[in-house]
Amino acid sequence: MEIDTRIRESFARQGMMTTLGARLVAVAPGAVEIEAAITPGVSQQHGFAHAALAFALGDSAAGYAALTVMPEDREVVTSEMKIHLLAPARGARLIARGRVVKPGRRLVIVTADVYAVADGVETHAALLTGTMVPV
Repeated sequence: MEIDTRIRESFARQGMMTTLGARLVAVAPGAVEIEAAITPGVSQQHGFAHAALAFALGDSAAGYAALTVMPEDREVVTSEMKIHLLAPARGARLIARGRVVKPGRRLVIVTADVYAVADGVETHAALLTGTMVPV
């Protein structure tokens, strides 16, 4: 199965991403981009996107990036993920760009950069680093 099709079919089964209104924007070997609107339902008390939205998008983008380098009979799960919140996530939407740092048979090291988009300007809002485990 083609990588793009495989990732899109899996993403379509993600209940959390559906709940958040997330959209799979781009798929390439070792890289995935996901975005979601910043709505009142995913904001915190100051009107910014909640850190949970940034984490969910970043974790999924990084995980799907890892899946792009796996054989067809394998999946991945998150073993650990760390988030650095860099700036308030103000704007209309968040974009998470996940990528594989180092693929492996037992561990896949990943990162995701999350950007808040306001008036066409991207602000780096969060950086995630983590490990995916092939299953």
